[in-house]
Amino acid sequence: MAAKLFRAVAAVAVTAMLAFGASAQSAIRDAEIEETLREWTDPILTVSGLVPKDVQIIVLNDASLNAYVANGQRIHLHTGLLIAAESPGQIKGVIGHEICHIACGHTVARMRAASVAMRPALVSIGLGILAIAAGEAGAGAALISSSSQFAALNFYVHTRAEESSADAAAVKYLSALGESPAGLVEFFENFRYQEVLSDARRYPYFRSHPLASDRIRTVRGLAEATGLMEVAPSDRTQKQFDMMRAKLIGFLDTPLKVRREYPASDTSEAARYARAISAFRASDIQISLDETDSLLAEEPDNPYFNELKGQILFESGRAAESVEPHKRSLELVPGQPLFLINYARSLNARDAEGDSQLAETALRDALVAEPDNAFAWAQLAITLERQDRRAEAQLATAESAYWIGDIVRANSFARRAVATLEKGTTTYRRADDILLITDANNPDNRVFYERYGRSSRLSLETSGREMPFGDFSTANRR
Repeated sequence: MAAKLFRAVAAVAVTAMLAFGASAQSAIRDAEIEETLREWTDPILTVSGLVPKDVQIIVLNDASLNAYVANGQRIHLHTGLLIAAESPGQIKGVIGHEICHIACGHTVARMRAASVAMRPALVSIGLGILAIAAGEAGAGAALISSSSQFAALNFYVHTRAEESSADAAAVKYLSALGESPAGLVEFFENFRYQEVLSDARRYPYFRSHPLASDRIRTVRGLAEATGLMEVAPSDRTQKQFDMMRAKLIGFLDTPLKVRREYPASDTSEAARYARAISAFRASDIQISLDETDSLLAEEPDNPYFNELKGQILFESGRAAESVEPHKRSLELVPGQPLFLINYARSLNARDAEGDSQLAETALRDALVAEPDNAFAWAQLAITLERQDRRAEAQLATAESAYWIGDIVRANSFARRAVATLEKGTTTYRRADDILLITDANNPDNRVFYERYGRSSRLSLETSGREMPFGDFSTANRR
């Protein structure tokens, strides 16, 4: 019993120390924001020696200020950070810092540092368990609850040098591109006050990236030595920043906050963009369309304004009218996966003659770029069903379920597809693959089936069948 408690509390301590929540965060998908961040990030990745296409950028819908690298070469940026930044240079500085954690091998080193840092925490947990066993429940609980703090303090001792080298690397990357590193200095100085707050009240970024006065002085010295502190961002970069921030505020903040940030007296593009989005979210459709049309009158070839108009029309029940602006956005940025999916969704909803075929083409093009896009697979299932291609639609539904992790549903629809699809075809083999990998008798899958209360019965016929991952039908059941 004590050993189980020890392991459980140790796991909690590790999680608290790293502060990398796999919590109820959701990734935001937006073509404009993704294109902006890629355009800013790819040059920094190149000068760092990394291959841009190997590094993924993920925007998380989280109001807290944070950015981190996790799960390999994946840079995670919170919407809270993107909104709190006061300039594109501040975001680029943070991105450069995070890129060094990948390029400099810090992600591997941090796993070792975490292991070392846990030693005093484990001692504290062990003492706490012994105290509880001896009847001192209060003292034991105090020791156990403080274990994560011991781990965090020890962890930051090991990573302080890495944080400093990442700061220096970010300055180096930006100066190599002829860009000002002032944004990184400004970002740190703006949040210097975080150091006097308790750990619980700090933004997550400053719990994992602790600031110190000497660190800020060092960064400023390095930045000033480049002679690029006064270099202003290009007009394009500044506009990208203004529009990205306006879009995030429009979608994520309350109408009151949007009006406060972008009052009616502000007629800039960014202000009208934010107000159009906010009005749309508040179901003030005509106001939203008026603001969007004013933007399109000035920039009819802006793909993102066309995309927004299509979204407003679609989600207000005017699917037929939404097709044209979505089609126009695609003409302006051919092959953009999210635009293709939006266009196909509008075609599916309009359901005029020939729409299903057009939607299928668009969705298959999108899935070439993003084969793991569950929403695209779900839309493809709709258009295939309307073409009386039920087995293929069932396979598309299985794909959609598989990519969101619902292996029970994926298995169910793959089984239906296999029963009808012609053996030996590509679609049959794919359905068969899904059936095999989601099999209820695979020990790795049992927890999912148990969660849904499904029996652990065979989901596929094994007689005379090659089973490359082993025959789970005779495996010991729990």
